[in-house]
Amino acid sequence: MRISIFGLGYVGTVSLACLARDGHHVIGVDIDASKLAMMRDGCSPIIEIGMRELVAEVVASGRVEVTDDVAAAVHGSELSFVCVGTPARPNGSQDLRALEGLGVQLGQALATKPAPHVIVVRSTVLPGTVDGVFAPLVETHSGRRCGDGFDICFQPEFLREGTSIRDYDAPPLTVIGAESDRPVRQLRELFGKLPCAFVVCGVRTAEMLKYACNGFHALKISFANEVGRICQALEIDAHAVMDLVCMDTQLNISTAYLRPGFAFGGSCLPKDLRALLHAAARRDVDVPVLAGVRESNETHLHHGIQTVLATGATSVGMLGLSFKSGTDDLRDSPLVAMAEHLVGKGLKVRIYDPEVNVSRLVGANRRYIDQSIPHIGSLMCAEPGPVIDESDVLVVGLRTPAVVRELVARCREDQVIVDLVHLPNREQLRGQYRGVCW
Repeated sequence: MRISIFGLGYVGTVSLACLARDGHHVIGVDIDASKLAMMRDGCSPIIEIGMRELVAEVVASGRVEVTDDVAAAVHGSELSFVCVGTPARPNGSQDLRALEGLGVQLGQALATKPAPHVIVVRSTVLPGTVDGVFAPLVETHSGRRCGDGFDICFQPEFLREGTSIRDYDAPPLTVIGAESDRPVRQLRELFGKLPCAFVVCGVRTAEMLKYACNGFHALKISFANEVGRICQALEIDAHAVMDLVCMDTQLNISTAYLRPGFAFGGSCLPKDLRALLHAAARRDVDVPVLAGVRESNETHLHHGIQTVLATGATSVGMLGLSFKSGTDDLRDSPLVAMAEHLVGKGLKVRIYDPEVNVSRLVGANRRYIDQSIPHIGSLMCAEPGPVIDESDVLVVGLRTPAVVRELVARCREDQVIVDLVHLPNREQLRGQYRGVCW
Protein backbone atom coordinates (compact mmCIF):
# COMPACT_ATOMS: atom_id res chain seq x y z
CA MET A 1 0.00 0.00 0.00
CA ARG A 2 1.14 3.58 -0.63
CA ILE A 3 0.72 5.58 2.56
CA SER A 4 1.40 9.19 3.54
CA ILE A 5 1.99 10.25 7.13
CA PHE A 6 1.54 13.87 8.17
CA GLY A 7 3.56 14.85 11.21
CA LEU A 8 6.89 13.17 12.00
CA GLY A 9 6.70 13.41 15.74
CA TYR A 10 6.57 10.43 18.03
CA VAL A 11 3.51 8.65 16.62
CA GLY A 12 4.20 9.61 13.01
CA THR A 13 7.82 8.46 12.99
CA VAL A 14 7.07 5.15 14.71
CA SER A 15 4.18 4.50 12.31
CA LEU A 16 6.32 5.38 9.28
CA ALA A 17 9.15 3.09 10.29
CA CYS A 18 6.92 0.12 11.17
CA LEU A 19 4.74 0.43 8.06
CA ALA A 20 7.82 0.65 5.81
CA ARG A 21 9.35 -2.33 7.63
CA ASP A 22 6.19 -4.29 6.80
CA GLY A 23 6.65 -3.62 3.09
CA HIS A 24 4.54 -0.53 2.44
CA HIS A 25 5.77 2.55 0.59
CA VAL A 26 5.55 5.48 3.00
CA ILE A 27 5.75 9.23 2.39
CA GLY A 28 6.59 11.22 5.48
CA VAL A 29 5.39 14.84 5.54
CA ASP A 30 6.46 17.58 7.96
CA ILE A 31 7.00 21.34 7.96
CA ASP A 32 10.24 20.97 9.95
CA ALA A 33 13.14 20.93 7.47
CA SER A 34 15.54 19.49 10.04
CA LYS A 35 13.31 16.44 10.60
CA LEU A 36 13.09 15.86 6.86
CA ALA A 37 16.87 16.13 6.51
CA MET A 38 17.41 13.63 9.32
CA MET A 39 15.01 11.16 7.76
CA ARG A 40 16.67 11.47 4.35
CA ASP A 41 19.96 10.61 6.04
CA GLY A 42 18.39 7.56 7.69
CA CYS A 43 18.37 9.12 11.16
CA SER A 44 15.38 8.99 13.49
CA PRO A 45 14.11 12.40 14.65
CA ILE A 46 12.96 10.82 17.93
CA ILE A 47 14.91 8.94 20.59
CA GLU A 48 13.29 5.56 21.13
CA ILE A 49 14.54 2.02 21.70
CA GLY A 50 15.16 0.34 18.32
CA MET A 51 14.15 3.35 16.23
CA ARG A 52 17.64 4.38 15.16
CA GLU A 53 18.30 0.99 13.57
CA LEU A 54 14.80 0.63 12.13
CA VAL A 55 14.75 4.06 10.47
CA ALA A 56 18.17 3.47 8.95
CA GLU A 57 16.97 0.12 7.62
CA VAL A 58 13.73 1.31 6.02
CA VAL A 59 15.27 4.44 4.48
CA ALA A 60 18.02 2.29 2.93
CA SER A 61 15.33 -0.02 1.54
CA GLY A 62 13.96 2.75 -0.67
CA ARG A 63 10.43 2.38 0.73
CA VAL A 64 10.54 5.77 2.50
CA GLU A 65 10.47 9.26 1.06
CA VAL A 66 9.94 12.56 2.84
CA THR A 67 8.58 15.91 1.71
CA ASP A 68 6.92 19.12 2.85
CA ASP A 69 4.56 19.06 -0.17
CA VAL A 70 1.10 18.05 1.07
CA ALA A 71 -0.45 17.81 -2.40
CA ALA A 72 2.35 15.61 -3.74
CA ALA A 73 2.00 13.28 -0.75
CA VAL A 74 -1.78 12.99 -1.19
CA HIS A 75 -1.51 12.36 -4.92
CA GLY A 76 1.25 9.82 -4.32
CA SER A 77 -0.67 7.74 -1.79
CA GLU A 78 -4.02 6.06 -1.27
CA LEU A 79 -4.23 6.45 2.49
CA SER A 80 -3.05 9.24 4.82
CA PHE A 81 -2.37 9.13 8.54
CA VAL A 82 -2.73 12.46 10.36
CA CYS A 83 -0.31 12.53 13.29
CA VAL A 84 0.20 16.26 13.86
CA GLY A 85 0.50 17.63 17.38
CA THR A 86 -2.46 18.87 19.42
CA PRO A 87 -0.66 20.51 22.36
CA ALA A 88 -2.38 22.06 25.36
CA ARG A 89 -2.91 25.79 25.64
CA PRO A 90 -2.30 27.46 29.04
CA ASN A 91 -6.00 27.05 29.94
CA GLY A 92 -5.94 23.32 29.14
CA SER A 93 -7.79 23.52 25.82
CA GLN A 94 -6.31 21.91 22.72
CA ASP A 95 -4.33 23.92 20.20
CA LEU A 96 -5.76 22.64 16.90
CA ARG A 97 -3.97 25.03 14.58
CA ALA A 98 -1.77 22.34 13.03
CA LEU A 99 -4.76 20.03 12.51
CA GLU A 100 -6.90 22.82 11.08
CA GLY A 101 -4.15 23.99 8.73
CA LEU A 102 -3.61 20.45 7.51
CA GLY A 103 -7.36 20.02 6.97
CA VAL A 104 -7.31 23.00 4.60
CA GLN A 105 -4.29 21.64 2.69
CA LEU A 106 -5.66 18.12 2.44
CA GLY A 107 -8.93 19.48 1.10
CA GLN A 108 -7.12 21.51 -1.54
CA ALA A 109 -5.09 18.48 -2.58
CA LEU A 110 -8.16 16.23 -2.78
CA ALA A 111 -9.94 18.78 -4.99
CA THR A 112 -7.66 17.73 -7.87
CA LYS A 113 -7.33 14.02 -7.08
CA PRO A 114 -9.72 11.75 -9.01
CA ALA A 115 -8.74 8.50 -7.25
CA PRO A 116 -10.38 7.60 -3.92
CA HIS A 117 -8.49 8.47 -0.76
CA VAL A 118 -8.78 7.60 2.94
CA ILE A 119 -7.71 9.95 5.74
CA VAL A 120 -7.06 8.41 9.16
CA VAL A 121 -6.76 10.88 12.03
CA ARG A 122 -4.44 9.54 14.74
CA SER A 123 -3.79 12.81 16.55
CA THR A 124 -5.38 12.71 20.00
CA VAL A 125 -8.42 15.00 19.82
CA LEU A 126 -11.50 15.55 21.93
CA PRO A 127 -14.81 13.99 20.81
CA GLY A 128 -16.43 16.00 18.05
CA THR A 129 -13.17 17.31 16.60
CA VAL A 130 -13.03 15.00 13.58
CA ASP A 131 -16.61 15.50 12.42
CA GLY A 132 -17.05 19.01 13.84
CA VAL A 133 -13.73 20.69 12.94
CA PHE A 134 -11.45 18.63 10.72
CA ALA A 135 -13.90 17.02 8.27
CA PRO A 136 -15.74 20.28 7.50
CA LEU A 137 -12.43 21.94 6.56
CA VAL A 138 -11.51 19.08 4.22
CA GLU A 139 -14.98 19.16 2.68
CA THR A 140 -15.01 22.95 2.21
CA HIS A 141 -11.62 23.10 0.52
CA SER A 142 -12.09 19.99 -1.60
CA GLY A 143 -15.55 21.00 -2.78
CA ARG A 144 -16.80 17.52 -1.89
CA ARG A 145 -18.56 15.73 0.91
CA CYS A 146 -17.09 12.81 2.87
CA GLY A 147 -17.89 9.67 0.91
CA ASP A 148 -17.54 11.48 -2.42
CA GLY A 149 -14.06 10.37 -3.41
CA PHE A 150 -12.60 10.41 0.09
CA ASP A 151 -13.38 9.10 3.57
CA ILE A 152 -12.26 10.25 7.01
CA CYS A 153 -12.00 8.05 10.09
CA PHE A 154 -10.27 8.06 13.47
CA GLN A 155 -7.84 5.52 14.92
CA PRO A 156 -6.56 6.09 18.47
CA GLU A 157 -2.98 5.04 19.12
CA PHE A 158 -1.74 3.12 22.15
CA LEU A 159 2.03 3.63 21.83
CA ARG A 160 4.00 4.08 25.04
CA GLU A 161 7.29 5.91 24.89
CA GLY A 162 10.09 3.45 25.46
CA THR A 163 8.18 0.45 24.08
CA SER A 164 6.62 1.91 20.95
CA ILE A 165 7.75 -0.69 18.42
CA ARG A 166 6.61 -3.51 20.68
CA ASP A 167 3.29 -1.73 21.27
CA TYR A 168 2.84 -1.18 17.53
CA ASP A 169 3.30 -4.90 16.88
CA ALA A 170 1.18 -6.06 19.82
CA PRO A 171 -1.39 -3.39 20.74
CA PRO A 172 -4.10 -4.11 23.34
CA LEU A 173 -6.67 -3.65 20.57
CA THR A 174 -7.13 -1.96 17.21
CA VAL A 175 -10.02 0.51 17.22
CA ILE A 176 -11.39 2.20 14.11
CA GLY A 177 -13.94 4.96 14.47
CA ALA A 178 -15.64 5.13 11.08
CA GLU A 179 -18.99 5.88 9.50
CA SER A 180 -18.31 4.11 6.16
CA ASP A 181 -16.88 0.78 4.98
CA ARG A 182 -13.94 1.84 2.79
CA PRO A 183 -11.58 2.99 5.57
CA VAL A 184 -12.45 -0.09 7.63
CA ARG A 185 -11.50 -2.38 4.73
CA GLN A 186 -8.17 -0.64 4.14
CA LEU A 187 -7.22 -0.53 7.80
CA ARG A 188 -8.20 -4.15 8.27
CA GLU A 189 -5.80 -4.96 5.43
CA LEU A 190 -3.07 -3.00 7.25
CA PHE A 191 -3.70 -4.09 10.84
CA GLY A 192 -6.05 -7.07 10.72
CA LYS A 193 -3.23 -9.58 11.27
CA LEU A 194 -2.09 -8.00 14.54
CA PRO A 195 -2.58 -10.26 17.60
CA CYS A 196 -5.50 -8.33 19.08
CA ALA A 197 -9.17 -7.58 18.57
CA PHE A 198 -10.10 -5.38 15.59
CA VAL A 199 -13.03 -3.22 16.71
CA VAL A 200 -15.14 -0.82 14.65
CA CYS A 201 -17.18 1.86 16.43
CA GLY A 202 -18.42 5.43 15.98
CA VAL A 203 -15.92 8.24 15.45
CA ARG A 204 -16.75 10.02 18.72
CA THR A 205 -16.55 6.78 20.68
CA ALA A 206 -13.04 6.21 19.31
CA GLU A 207 -12.02 9.80 20.07
CA MET A 208 -13.24 9.48 23.67
CA LEU A 209 -11.56 6.10 24.18
CA LYS A 210 -8.07 7.61 24.24
CA TYR A 211 -9.05 10.06 26.99
CA ALA A 212 -10.81 7.37 29.02
CA CYS A 213 -7.68 5.19 28.83
CA ASN A 214 -5.23 7.95 29.73
CA GLY A 215 -7.48 9.25 32.51
CA PHE A 216 -7.63 5.72 33.94
CA HIS A 217 -3.87 5.31 33.71
CA ALA A 218 -3.37 8.62 35.53
CA LEU A 219 -5.90 7.54 38.18
CA LYS A 220 -4.13 4.21 38.72
CA ILE A 221 -0.75 5.87 39.17
CA SER A 222 -2.14 8.40 41.63
CA PHE A 223 -4.05 5.71 43.54
CA ALA A 224 -0.96 3.53 43.88
CA ASN A 225 1.11 6.48 45.04
CA GLU A 226 -1.47 7.47 47.68
CA VAL A 227 -1.67 3.90 48.97
CA GLY A 228 2.12 3.94 49.03
CA ARG A 229 2.25 7.09 51.17
CA ILE A 230 -0.29 5.65 53.63
CA CYS A 231 1.71 2.42 53.81
CA GLN A 232 4.90 4.39 54.38
CA ALA A 233 3.28 6.28 57.27
CA LEU A 234 2.12 2.97 58.76
CA GLU A 235 5.54 1.35 58.21
CA ILE A 236 4.13 -1.23 55.78
CA ASP A 237 5.84 -2.41 52.57
CA ALA A 238 3.75 -0.64 49.92
CA HIS A 239 5.06 -2.80 47.09
CA ALA A 240 4.12 -5.98 48.95
CA VAL A 241 0.58 -4.62 49.39
CA MET A 242 0.18 -3.56 45.77
CA ASP A 243 1.70 -6.80 44.48
CA LEU A 244 -1.11 -8.62 46.27
CA VAL A 245 -3.70 -6.12 44.99
CA CYS A 246 -2.58 -6.87 41.43
CA MET A 247 -2.79 -10.63 41.96
CA ASP A 248 -6.60 -10.33 42.20
CA THR A 249 -7.73 -10.57 38.59
CA GLN A 250 -11.37 -11.22 39.51
CA LEU A 251 -12.07 -7.82 41.04
CA ASN A 252 -9.00 -5.56 41.02
CA ILE A 253 -7.28 -6.04 37.66
CA SER A 254 -10.42 -6.91 35.74
CA THR A 255 -13.60 -5.49 34.21
CA ALA A 256 -15.30 -5.49 37.62
CA TYR A 257 -16.70 -2.09 38.67
CA LEU A 258 -15.79 -0.51 35.32
CA ARG A 259 -19.28 -0.08 33.94
CA PRO A 260 -21.13 3.26 34.32
CA GLY A 261 -23.97 2.97 36.79
CA PHE A 262 -25.23 4.45 40.05
CA ALA A 263 -23.36 5.46 43.19
CA PHE A 264 -21.63 2.81 45.30
CA GLY A 265 -22.88 1.87 48.76
CA GLY A 266 -23.19 -1.09 51.10
CA SER A 267 -21.55 -2.07 54.34
CA CYS A 268 -17.96 -2.21 53.03
CA LEU A 269 -16.89 0.43 50.53
CA PRO A 270 -18.18 3.58 52.29
CA LYS A 271 -17.09 2.41 55.75
CA ASP A 272 -13.63 1.25 54.72
CA LEU A 273 -12.98 4.32 52.60
CA ARG A 274 -13.85 6.53 55.58
CA ALA A 275 -11.52 4.52 57.83
CA LEU A 276 -8.67 4.75 55.31
CA LEU A 277 -9.11 8.51 55.00
CA HIS A 278 -9.18 8.85 58.79
CA ALA A 279 -5.96 6.84 59.12
CA ALA A 280 -4.28 9.03 56.51
CA ALA A 281 -5.46 12.25 58.16
CA ARG A 282 -4.19 11.16 61.59
CA ARG A 283 -0.73 10.78 60.09
CA ASP A 284 -0.88 14.00 58.04
CA VAL A 285 -0.88 12.07 54.75
CA ASP A 286 -2.63 14.07 52.03
CA VAL A 287 -4.62 11.75 49.71
CA PRO A 288 -6.72 13.94 47.41
CA VAL A 289 -7.60 11.13 44.98
CA LEU A 290 -9.02 8.88 47.70
CA ALA A 291 -10.71 11.86 49.38
CA GLY A 292 -12.19 12.82 46.03
CA VAL A 293 -13.77 9.37 45.67
CA ARG A 294 -16.25 10.15 48.44
CA GLU A 295 -17.07 13.55 46.95
CA SER A 296 -17.44 12.03 43.49
CA ASN A 297 -19.82 9.38 44.82
CA GLU A 298 -21.96 12.02 46.54
CA THR A 299 -22.01 14.07 43.34
CA HIS A 300 -23.19 11.05 41.37
CA LEU A 301 -25.92 10.31 43.92
CA HIS A 302 -27.18 13.90 43.69
CA HIS A 303 -27.07 13.72 39.89
CA GLY A 304 -29.46 10.76 40.03
CA ILE A 305 -31.75 12.59 42.46
CA GLN A 306 -31.78 15.72 40.31
CA THR A 307 -32.59 13.62 37.23
CA VAL A 308 -35.77 12.52 39.01
CA LEU A 309 -36.66 15.96 40.38
CA ALA A 310 -36.13 17.60 37.00
CA THR A 311 -39.08 15.65 35.59
CA GLY A 312 -41.44 17.66 37.81
CA ALA A 313 -43.27 14.47 38.76
CA THR A 314 -45.11 14.14 42.07
CA SER A 315 -45.14 10.33 42.29
CA VAL A 316 -42.08 8.09 42.03
CA GLY A 317 -41.88 4.33 41.90
CA MET A 318 -38.55 2.79 42.91
CA LEU A 319 -37.72 -0.71 41.74
CA GLY A 320 -34.89 -1.66 44.07
CA LEU A 321 -33.80 -0.41 47.48
CA SER A 322 -30.79 -2.44 48.67
CA PHE A 323 -27.32 -1.35 47.60
CA LYS A 324 -27.19 -4.13 44.97
CA SER A 325 -29.36 -6.92 43.60
CA GLY A 326 -29.62 -10.19 45.47
CA THR A 327 -29.21 -8.79 48.98
CA ASP A 328 -31.37 -7.13 51.62
CA ASP A 329 -28.45 -5.00 52.88
CA LEU A 330 -29.69 -1.41 53.07
CA ARG A 331 -26.67 0.06 54.85
CA ASP A 332 -25.34 3.09 52.95
CA SER A 333 -27.51 2.14 49.98
CA PRO A 334 -27.67 5.07 47.56
CA LEU A 335 -31.25 4.05 46.77
CA VAL A 336 -32.21 4.52 50.42
CA ALA A 337 -30.57 7.95 50.33
CA MET A 338 -32.51 8.77 47.16
CA ALA A 339 -35.82 7.61 48.68
CA GLU A 340 -35.15 9.66 51.81
CA HIS A 341 -34.42 12.76 49.72
CA LEU A 342 -37.48 12.34 47.49
CA VAL A 343 -39.76 11.82 50.49
CA GLY A 344 -38.26 14.91 52.08
CA LYS A 345 -39.12 16.87 48.93
CA GLY A 346 -42.77 15.90 49.36
CA LEU A 347 -42.99 13.35 46.55
CA LYS A 348 -45.18 10.29 46.85
CA VAL A 349 -42.76 7.33 46.81
CA ARG A 350 -43.56 3.64 46.40
CA ILE A 351 -40.85 0.98 46.52
CA TYR A 352 -40.51 -2.65 45.45
CA ASP A 353 -37.52 -4.86 46.24
CA PRO A 354 -38.06 -8.63 46.28
CA GLU A 355 -35.22 -9.15 48.76
CA VAL A 356 -36.24 -6.51 51.30
CA ASN A 357 -38.80 -7.26 53.97
CA VAL A 358 -38.52 -4.54 56.61
CA SER A 359 -40.18 -6.65 59.28
CA ARG A 360 -37.44 -9.28 58.93
CA LEU A 361 -34.46 -6.89 59.05
CA VAL A 362 -32.23 -7.41 62.08
CA GLY A 363 -29.01 -6.12 63.62
CA ALA A 364 -27.03 -3.32 61.99
CA ASN A 365 -29.27 -3.41 58.94
CA ARG A 366 -32.34 -2.76 61.08
CA ARG A 367 -30.64 -0.01 63.09
CA TYR A 368 -29.59 1.75 59.90
CA ILE A 369 -33.17 1.88 58.63
CA ASP A 370 -34.57 2.98 62.00
CA GLN A 371 -32.11 5.88 62.06
CA SER A 372 -32.23 6.86 58.37
CA ILE A 373 -35.75 6.34 57.10
CA PRO A 374 -37.91 4.70 59.81
CA HIS A 375 -41.15 4.94 57.86
CA ILE A 376 -39.76 2.90 54.96
CA GLY A 377 -42.17 0.06 55.68
CA SER A 378 -45.15 2.18 54.68
CA LEU A 379 -43.58 2.82 51.28
CA MET A 380 -42.90 -0.81 50.39
CA CYS A 381 -45.05 -2.89 48.04
CA ALA A 382 -45.10 -6.68 47.89
CA GLU A 383 -45.35 -6.72 44.07
CA PRO A 384 -43.86 -4.51 41.31
CA GLY A 385 -47.20 -4.00 39.53
CA PRO A 386 -48.67 -1.28 41.77
CA VAL A 387 -45.32 0.56 41.86
CA ILE A 388 -45.22 0.68 38.07
CA ASP A 389 -48.90 1.41 37.55
CA GLU A 390 -49.25 4.24 40.07
CA SER A 391 -46.08 6.28 39.43
CA ASP A 392 -45.22 9.11 37.03
CA VAL A 393 -41.47 8.33 37.23
CA LEU A 394 -39.95 4.87 37.56
CA VAL A 395 -36.47 4.69 39.10
CA VAL A 396 -35.03 1.32 38.12
CA GLY A 397 -32.36 -0.04 40.45
CA LEU A 398 -32.89 -3.73 39.61
CA ARG A 399 -32.34 -5.57 36.34
CA THR A 400 -33.61 -9.02 37.32
CA PRO A 401 -35.55 -10.85 34.58
CA ALA A 402 -38.80 -10.57 36.54
CA VAL A 403 -38.49 -6.79 36.94
CA VAL A 404 -37.55 -6.30 33.29
CA ARG A 405 -40.56 -8.37 32.18
CA GLU A 406 -42.90 -6.31 34.35
CA LEU A 407 -41.45 -3.04 33.03
CA VAL A 408 -41.80 -4.08 29.39
CA ALA A 409 -45.36 -5.27 29.97
CA ARG A 410 -46.68 -2.43 32.16
CA CYS A 411 -44.80 0.84 31.65
CA ARG A 412 -46.70 3.55 29.77
CA GLU A 413 -45.74 6.18 27.22
CA ASP A 414 -46.52 9.00 29.66
CA GLN A 415 -44.03 7.70 32.24
CA VAL A 416 -40.37 8.64 32.65
CA ILE A 417 -37.99 5.73 33.22
CA VAL A 418 -34.77 6.66 35.06
CA ASP A 419 -32.40 3.74 34.53
CA LEU A 420 -29.66 3.26 37.15
CA VAL A 421 -28.57 -0.22 36.03
CA HIS A 422 -28.32 -0.11 32.20
CA LEU A 423 -31.39 -2.22 31.52
CA PRO A 424 -31.38 -4.85 28.77
CA ASN A 425 -34.09 -4.61 26.09
CA ARG A 426 -34.32 -0.83 26.55
CA GLU A 427 -35.76 -0.43 23.06
CA GLN A 428 -38.85 -2.40 24.16
CA LEU A 429 -39.71 0.04 26.94
CA ARG A 430 -42.51 2.50 26.40
CA GLY A 431 -42.10 5.88 28.03
CA GLN A 432 -39.36 8.50 28.15
CA TYR A 433 -36.10 6.68 28.84
CA ARG A 434 -33.24 8.40 30.70
CA GLY A 435 -30.00 6.77 31.73
CA VAL A 436 -28.38 8.13 34.85
CA CYS A 437 -24.99 8.64 33.13
CA TRP A 438 -25.44 7.39 29.57
